[in-house]
Amino acid sequence: MKNTVVRYGIYGAITICILFTLALTLGKGLSYSLQEVIGYTSMVVSLIFVYFGIKHYRDTENNGVVSFGKALIIGLLISLFAAIAFGLLDVIYIKYINPDFSAEYYGHIIEEMRTTLPEEEFKIKLSELETQKELFSSPLMNFLLMSATVLIIGFIISLISGLILQRKPSQ
Repeated sequence: MKNTVVRYGIYGAITICILFTLALTLGKGLSYSLQEVIGYTSMVVSLIFVYFGIKHYRDTENNGVVSFGKALIIGLLISLFAAIAFGLLDVIYIKYINPDFSAEYYGHIIEEMRTTLPEEEFKIKLSELETQKELFSSPLMNFLLMSATVLIIGFIISLISGLILQRKPSQ
């Protein structure tokens, strides 16, 4: 199981790194909304290796059998590789490649809220955003948030893959 997790986890991590880099280079000038869609799509595509890793384990290493629980564990461990890679990439991007990103994104969010919310609601949301601003400016918090996002999506994909691929031994 260890070899399968490491192999497919590395495949997922490499894929998310490549897609992240492509999105950075090709996505310049796109709206934040579109960049967000591209980001989530990159996460899902890189987590496709969860399915293939579970299938490989079942068919190649475990005589065509895998329980739902074992499939879920394998999927989560594979997802962890992509989650850590994405968290590290995000910190590198925000800290070294584009240190102005947080301020730019914050400004964008404020402007969007200003144009879409009534004045009273805008003031409340702005106050909430101000209290969260310092928390999210921490590299550790960015790492944890981005890693958790990938891990949550990986958990969902692991659940689905486990349900599809589980196979009990024949009697």
